[in-house]
Amino acid sequence: MAAIAILGYGTVGSGVYEVLKTNGESIDKKALQPITIKYVLDLRDFPGDPVEDVLTHDFEDIISDDEVEVVVEVMGGIEPAYTFVKRSILKGKSVCTSNKALVAKHGAELLRLAKENNVNFLFEASVGGGIPIIRPIIRSITSDRIEEITGILNGTTNYMLTKMGDEGLEYDDVLKDAQAKGYAERNPEADVEGHDTCRKIAILASLATGRQVNFEDIYTEGITNVSKTDIDYAKAAGMDIKLVATASFTDKGVWARVCPLIVAPDNPLSGVKDVFNAIKLTGNMLGEVMFYGKGAGKLPTAAAVVSDIVDAVRHKNINLGVHWSEEVQPLLDINNVKVKKLVRFAYNDRDAAFAAVNGIFGSVDFIEGIAEDEAAFITSPAEESTVNENVNKLLNSDGISDVLASIRVEYR
Repeated sequence: MAAIAILGYGTVGSGVYEVLKTNGESIDKKALQPITIKYVLDLRDFPGDPVEDVLTHDFEDIISDDEVEVVVEVMGGIEPAYTFVKRSILKGKSVCTSNKALVAKHGAELLRLAKENNVNFLFEASVGGGIPIIRPIIRSITSDRIEEITGILNGTTNYMLTKMGDEGLEYDDVLKDAQAKGYAERNPEADVEGHDTCRKIAILASLATGRQVNFEDIYTEGITNVSKTDIDYAKAAGMDIKLVATASFTDKGVWARVCPLIVAPDNPLSGVKDVFNAIKLTGNMLGEVMFYGKGAGKLPTAAAVVSDIVDAVRHKNINLGVHWSEEVQPLLDINNVKVKKLVRFAYNDRDAAFAAVNGIFGSVDFIEGIAEDEAAFITSPAEESTVNENVNKLLNSDGISDVLASIRVEYR
């Protein structure tokens, strides 16, 4: 019998408890032994809840109990999660977590400590919720050189952009709707500013390179400046706007970014709607492979955590050897990456404005009829610094009254 402890009885923690109780018989068979929940740690009381029988308010109960083989950290945040996880590993207990902030910041160190103590630090649920993506990278695609990881990694923002596109709603309206449905937090900054997505792509890039990709080094831009009108222009061009994370592994080096991206209809990310996530891996031998599903939610995320618990129980005293060193992977400056952009501008003199655009960007096709006294166009591919420099030139050009938006368009 394997005894486990769950740290945190919030959304994911209660989900882990539910999955283990509901599917216990089949889970035990896969783990090759019964799994029992010996402790659930939380500061709160839960009168009338079955968890009362195993509830503790003191982490010392767990760390001092040698029967506990696996600690499940689903508290979120850095502290006290980091301290509890590190102490558990040093005490010879494997740890499973869904905590992307913890993994992105301390994953390399905790993997090293797990190896030194012959236990495991597993974090499948930290990226993509219930979508299996960590295991494929570290175990299934080991013969390939990963060339790119790109995807929609945040269900909240994808839901919001879907509503804006399909129903013609403005940002503030869809944010209120997402909060009412429980998809967005009262303080939605981590989602809408792209921080959540940034940590997830940092984890995937670190696993792909085997070195620490610091999330602070990744260019990150959220969706707060995306308007209904921007989406209308993208639709007029036959495309959609998504919040896309990309990590590209080239001969020149590695670059990564998180930003709104206008994608063409033949891109599979274009059809990813609502709260769903999708992650596309490109290997030099495998080509493209897609992972799709619910990227968040109580039970999908909990199911991924429980899969890690089974792995940890089956590999007691056997470290799985995930390669992710503490050596920092430098990132290329995205200003040197080639891009195309949809540039939306307002004018006070249409003919002069169009002439100015063609003079700076060459001959372009203009998109009109979306809003009065404005238009948009898509630039030719060029390094981002060059495109940005040319966009800035528009602000001082005859006929141009303002540049209203500059949004990247997928370019390969």
